[in-house]
Amino acid sequence: MSSGEAKVYIIGAGPGDPELITVKGLKLLKQAELVLYTDSLVNEELIAQAGEGAEVLQSSGMDLEEMVEVMAKAVNEGKNVARVHTGDPAVYGAILEQMVLLKQRGIPYEIVPGVSSVFASAAVLGAELTVPDLTQTVILTRAEGRTPVPEREKLRDLASHHCTVALFLSATLAKKVVREFLEAGWSEDTPVAVVQRATWPDQKIVRSTLKNLDDDLRSAGIRMHAMILAGWALDPTITERDEHRSKLYDKTFTHGYRKGVAAHE
Repeated sequence: MSSGEAKVYIIGAGPGDPELITVKGLKLLKQAELVLYTDSLVNEELIAQAGEGAEVLQSSGMDLEEMVEVMAKAVNEGKNVARVHTGDPAVYGAILEQMVLLKQRGIPYEIVPGVSSVFASAAVLGAELTVPDLTQTVILTRAEGRTPVPEREKLRDLASHHCTVALFLSATLAKKVVREFLEAGWSEDTPVAVVQRATWPDQKIVRSTLKNLDDDLRSAGIRMHAMILAGWALDPTITERDEHRSKLYDKTFTHGYRKGVAAHE
């Protein structure tokens, strides 16, 4: 393989379950001659499917420049690289800084999406995050901790929309999260669901409310690798009530693929 054909593939591995990588991502993983993966987060069962003879390296002990140097060297030698990230690399994947340095070195790259932990968490909870007549918006964000957020993206301001909110990297900031939601006018009994290590064998699920969130997380020992989903779409009793139907499958609703049936008078 010539160096002109080689590139870095930034691949989303999914949330944990090794079967939740895309078909394309798995194909590229098996074909890569160098695999560089986030060993603290990506399932070893998945990485074991790398091609025979591939060089497999863990990235946890490397800094940014070291990672990019290793990948650039491989591509310049005509090797394809699988840079494997957890979840979907577009969300809190820290891939921009890698792309900037790769581009400076003239190294081609391609992003292959994966299943984000937010959607894996919704799946294990059996939840639809956009419920007709309840909420049609999902905000993906994180609470402000040691790393600041832009001034206009404070959680309190985002929560003022009263839609479904998905919080990454925020389990250690539960008290702050609760305070900002309440300041935004949310009620204490608003449903909250937390999934730690979604789709892994040791996955934990906590269903709570804003009022009890911090205590419940402390009792469950959850302080990292957790997705917090908040809003009335997370009400655990919502599937017991047939009151939130979409227009899509309503027999009286006409669209390009189906003529509606006239509603009875």
